[in-house]
Amino acid sequence: MTAYIYPGQGSQYCGMGKDLHDYSKDAKKLFKTANEILEFEITEIMFGQDIDELKKTKVTQPAIFIHSVILSKILNLKPQAVAGHSLGEFSALVASKTLNFEDGLKLVSKRAKAMEEACVKYPGTMAAIIGLNNEIIENICDQLKGIITIANYNCPGQVVISGEKKLVEKACELLIKNGAKRALILPVGGAFHSPLMNLAKKKFAEEINKINFNIPICPIYQNFSNNPETDPEKIKFNLIEQITSPVKWTQCIMKMIKNGTNRFVEVGPGKVLQGLVKKINSSIETSSANL
Repeated sequence: MTAYIYPGQGSQYCGMGKDLHDYSKDAKKLFKTANEILEFEITEIMFGQDIDELKKTKVTQPAIFIHSVILSKILNLKPQAVAGHSLGEFSALVASKTLNFEDGLKLVSKRAKAMEEACVKYPGTMAAIIGLNNEIIENICDQLKGIITIANYNCPGQVVISGEKKLVEKACELLIKNGAKRALILPVGGAFHSPLMNLAKKKFAEEINKINFNIPICPIYQNFSNNPETDPEKIKFNLIEQITSPVKWTQCIMKMIKNGTNRFVEVGPGKVLQGLVKKINSSIETSSANL
């Protein structure tokens, strides 16, 4: 079974989508629609060379969504299962026909603006932790008083923590002492997927309930539950919870493999998810060999 997977924030690059725009008349129409919905020329930023402008959350998230969805439509994909990493869940929902392009983009834009506002009001940061057992990371985060948590379970040996800046910095020191190969503060605007995003969660919940969700044509494996979801109300609930909860990417991919997925195709800018899936697969093969 083939599953299509969709990347999240961090996969952007200057010039993204220009090839799609020039290749397809249908793509041109969708890019034009995107400009109209967002009420600014996002295509100028996507196709341009100003990386700082492209990195702004209110630009990055819609840009990645637009690129991923347009590529899906040009390829005329017929998914049997879908999943998306954080923001990528919205692209996956359009691919599974749970949302249309217009409503998906409106939600992504509202989400991005709410998260950017939360970053300003409740500043924080994130750090990538490489080469350490999840339980050790979880225990150290639990020992520190304040807001700090695991934000992303990307693959075995690669976890992202999120929270108050001083606590993330302290955690990095402790994690290195406890055997982490690397602990790197990430160049991000805030503490995504942590309680510091509660303001964004509240505002997004108000917006998502204004949008109609259809029953998907295939299951979507969601970051919050890491289960194959088909109930529109459950999908909405998981999208809301995802804002302040960990992205369980490792768990999602493992569940998809267990349920019969043997081929993953990344749809969108970059190849980050392909690398993560390869590492997750390798960990499963290694575990099986050791039984």
